[in-house]
Amino acid sequence: MLKPGDLAPDFELESEFGVVRSADLRGTRYVLYFYPADDTPGCTKEACSFRDALQAFNELGVRVFGVSPQGLDSKRKFAAKYGLNFPLLADVDHKVAEAFGVWGERTLYGKKFMGVTRSTFVIGPDGRIEHVWEKVKPEGHAEEVLAVLRGEAPQQAKPKHKRA
Repeated sequence: MLKPGDLAPDFELESEFGVVRSADLRGTRYVLYFYPADDTPGCTKEACSFRDALQAFNELGVRVFGVSPQGLDSKRKFAAKYGLNFPLLADVDHKVAEAFGVWGERTLYGKKFMGVTRSTFVIGPDGRIEHVWEKVKPEGHAEEVLAVLRGEAPQQAKPKHKRA
């Protein structure tokens, strides 16, 4: 997994609002959060926490993007169902998740499979990673990210390792 100070990998992914390119985001700070699947309980809690906090992110000039391996139809339905007001990026071939180091073997209910490890990255205006959360807990995660962005939490805060 990438760490603070690393250059964020370039990407170009489709969203329900159009194509999002990392090159177009240079000069701005943004949050890229990776989640396993659209419209599942934990992922819905996490997405809705970012939705509910989006005004605070906007006030800081920080854009928010969710990334998962489902396609655009799934993204559109998920966004419409929960009124999600930020782009959900379709990483169907999971190349971006792999580049960020968040694609790998997971275990759920004793079964092993390949998938996304719930993780979040703050990318700075220079394209470098400023902060990383690994294996995040969905509840309250947007507030954790905001606290770091506002300087209210230590930049090297330990991530919560509880899986949801």
